[in-house]
Amino acid sequence: MENIPNPIIIQDFITESGATYHSIPLSFTLAGQPLHSAPIVLVNHALTGNSQVTGENGWWNDLIGEGKTIDTTVYTILAFDIPGNGSNSFLIENYLDFTARDIARIFIEGIKALNIEKLYAIIGGSVGGGIAWEILALAPNITENLIPIASDWKSTDWLIANCFLQEQILNNSSKPIEDARIHAMLCYRSPESFKEKFQRTINQDLLIFNIESWLAHHGKKLQKRFQLSSYKLMNQLLKTIDITRNSQSFENLLSKTTASIHIIGINSDLFFTAKENVETYEELKKFKDNVFYSEIDSVHGHDAFLIEYKQLDHLLADIFKAETIKK
Repeated sequence: MENIPNPIIIQDFITESGATYHSIPLSFTLAGQPLHSAPIVLVNHALTGNSQVTGENGWWNDLIGEGKTIDTTVYTILAFDIPGNGSNSFLIENYLDFTARDIARIFIEGIKALNIEKLYAIIGGSVGGGIAWEILALAPNITENLIPIASDWKSTDWLIANCFLQEQILNNSSKPIEDARIHAMLCYRSPESFKEKFQRTINQDLLIFNIESWLAHHGKKLQKRFQLSSYKLMNQLLKTIDITRNSQSFENLLSKTTASIHIIGINSDLFFTAKENVETYEELKKFKDNVFYSEIDSVHGHDAFLIEYKQLDHLLADIFKAETIKK
């Protein structure tokens, strides 16, 4: 099946903050088996990502494809673009209107519009994993498996603080996207990752440290392909993950689901720490049996979920190969 975006129009959507949007286009891609002919895997993208998860320009090509961990000969792959992420002409200027839960609600509307009764799995990294948690809390019977990677059901004080700094940069810098990206890269990687990569070396052409030229390169690269309003919105979503906000307790929400929950942490993640992930796992185990925790061992920090494909393949194999065996 071709990996081509198709729009769903979400009409008369009211955000939790009370803002009304008469028409929100929800772009999505389908890959793998034809819709309704195979188990469906919903893949949620991260902050600068989009719905192109596989194929020539897919950002998770190493994980999703023919014969790969999430095998497109076995599954239908569904991915939505978070509205306002810059993938089309629709932009959201009033980013404070939205929370991660609003996006989860929009995704659920999209799933209904496609006449999908149940997903095999929802998988996502970073803010995509947070939105996955929010979807499960809103619709406990929507999936058989939840797989949040480098994520959690809530934004911690540390994460909120970094998102606050991002927002300050985005609203006040003369080069907002470049400067915000430079700061963000310090959170996406780890001190050990930088040491391994750069070893305090000098860029002889520019006569600056290689770490400086690398950070400047990433800032300029994102500035060329990302919109300021999109960055502000995605940062706001990252800051507002919390399935319990204005809602029920953690236990009340998640005791309603029969879905298996597979939490994957990263031992060097500075954003969604492994310690927080373990605490979530231990809390879930008090009232739920089919919950599992595994960990990526990497120096690369938060970005390891985009780098350590061999480890991810190993950690996800049982979940996705079980369906192959059934076939």
